[in-house]
Amino acid sequence: MKYGPYRFEHFLLKLEEQMEQAAKELNPALWLYRNDARTTLFMLEGLCRIYAKLHNANRFEKLKDYFKTLEDGLGTIDYYDAYGKELSEAGGIPPQVIDYQFGQMREKVQRVNDLLENEGWTTDDFARIKKIRKKLRNADWISAKDEAKGVKKMYEESILKIRAFVSKAKGAMTEMESQVHELRREIRWLSIYPHALLGMIQLTESGESSAAVEQYQTPEVLASKFNVMPGAGTNTWFLMLEKKHFMAMSWVIAELGKIKDQALKVFAVAEALEQTENQSHEAAYANAFGLLHLPDDSMKNWLKQSSTILNDFTREEILSRMVYCLAHTPDDVK
Repeated sequence: MKYGPYRFEHFLLKLEEQMEQAAKELNPALWLYRNDARTTLFMLEGLCRIYAKLHNANRFEKLKDYFKTLEDGLGTIDYYDAYGKELSEAGGIPPQVIDYQFGQMREKVQRVNDLLENEGWTTDDFARIKKIRKKLRNADWISAKDEAKGVKKMYEESILKIRAFVSKAKGAMTEMESQVHELRREIRWLSIYPHALLGMIQLTESGESSAAVEQYQTPEVLASKFNVMPGAGTNTWFLMLEKKHFMAMSWVIAELGKIKDQALKVFAVAEALEQTENQSHEAAYANAFGLLHLPDDSMKNWLKQSSTILNDFTREEILSRMVYCLAHTPDDVK
């Protein structure tokens, strides 16, 4: 059995249902944002990233762009909506800074609504999804065994890329967006793929994890729904990831996410000051810390924290030891 079409169709059906409901709403983009369509798009984007490495690279790269463009649009809505609400509750934030966030949110909502209509996502015939299905029907799907081998290789290549990124920075992160945020994205995909692949990736306790890994096994990480793998289903070949190393990776993603959110809030306030009060970029950035009651050296400290996390993570070879082995069911040995 070739599982690729099934995986795509699983999430396309969900996206189709979301688009059908959104098309009935007065504000389709806002409905999609509030009803977690972004997660569905993440799964489809993840599948495209995987299969572009396995076969039909150009085809899946183009499909990925469709999903990513829409997901990015919903992401910008989330960005301004989240910081608008957070700043509203913070106290002491100038009204124009808060109004700017919500004004930008409304603008981004309109952009996504235009995209939904212009790209045929929510039109009467749902043309975009039909075109995507047609592209998928003509792909060169491969066997379960070759898929599993390809996914293992992709994980190994991604891990080497992440290690090289940290090495190139010489362990010292100096940019929040282009380094910390970007590196977190790369690591996070390794936690998204298991959910997109619907059971091909499973966790195993090898008993070979190092003592250093134990510090990452926090109650919050162990209880996270994102760390529960989908059931094996009808899959016959599997990529096995070492459980404690996977949980350690999840901890790193979460901690870097907390740091990233604090930094982006500073950027959100600085952008608002620059646009609404005609402040220079430098002045707006400096003033943002005062409005948020943060020390002036906060960004420097966040970068230092990020560097420590990533250096420890790399030195302990968390990712390198996470990819454990391939496995298969007894009746599929070919």
